[in-house]
Amino acid sequence: MKVGIVGASGYAGETLVKLLLGHPKAELSCVSSRTHAGKPLSAVIPSVRGIDRGIVFVASDPAALAATDIPLFFLALPHGAASEYAKALVGSGKKVIDLSADFRVGDLATYEKYYGKHHAPELLPFARYVLPEITPATWMEGAKIVASPGCYPTSILVPLVPLLRDGIVSREHIVANSMSGVSGAGRKVDEAYLYVERTESAKAYGLVKHRHLSEIEEQLELHTGARTVIQFNPHLAPMRYGIASTITVPAAPGATTESLYASWRKAYSKAPFVQLLPSGETPDTAHVTGTNRLDMSAIHDPRTGNFIITSAEDNLVKGTAGQAIQTMNLWFGFGETAGLR
Repeated sequence: MKVGIVGASGYAGETLVKLLLGHPKAELSCVSSRTHAGKPLSAVIPSVRGIDRGIVFVASDPAALAATDIPLFFLALPHGAASEYAKALVGSGKKVIDLSADFRVGDLATYEKYYGKHHAPELLPFARYVLPEITPATWMEGAKIVASPGCYPTSILVPLVPLLRDGIVSREHIVANSMSGVSGAGRKVDEAYLYVERTESAKAYGLVKHRHLSEIEEQLELHTGARTVIQFNPHLAPMRYGIASTITVPAAPGATTESLYASWRKAYSKAPFVQLLPSGETPDTAHVTGTNRLDMSAIHDPRTGNFIITSAEDNLVKGTAGQAIQTMNLWFGFGETAGLR
């Protein structure tokens, strides 16, 4: 099946390129960029030399892309820009997997509170937020656009959803502290992200109202049946890739570490990319870099009555591009792990 990528020169786009070039069922047929049109793919992403199939970047023109015979496009664009392409592509019968935030929040008022004006609200009824491990397969009915989850939300939703649904943990006093590699900020020239500024440095940012908070809380409510408020504290860490999250949540009365793991096993026994580590063994971003895997574990603190849950993932693979391909595999009937192992 032919696929295309709009915005293929950013970190997420580059990761998509590398994964799709090795995919057994998908043929990368088009990559677009406003700044690299006319350049060979291998000149912009030298690591694909020899396997680039002679692909050349084309201009990011929504109408021209919509006129191609490619049935599926990935949008690796900043929020706000993706909706412009989604309108043209969906209007011509294409399917879209959007890696931006444009279709991640279903409630328009909530979206505009966190992101500002939405440029394609008429498409929201056709968009589906898909986190493969927790989203029911019925999402495919009527779907024209898939909103691929953010990296932070993936690391928090996968551990929490089954536990809230099964009453293993409290809905109150949930605190999620997360650290992200610098690539999560995207490929841009900004003094704050220069190597000399970020090395030997870690700091919190986006406190109280980080944009991913809207997505996390909406999905928690949708999947667990009740409004859930969390304290989300993101941090920028001096590493290139990875998300590490530590979630502190009160245990429900009678809940034990054994019952927590039983809930996880029930939810994820058939999930190929979720790995449960033994209690007391915490995940490490170094062990998931380059994979579509999310590692997680939990331990009970009898002194505070809290569960301490930890998770780790590659922010550009399971947190972005790999997860988008995982969704494509499910949408088009390929094996869920195709191109991701």
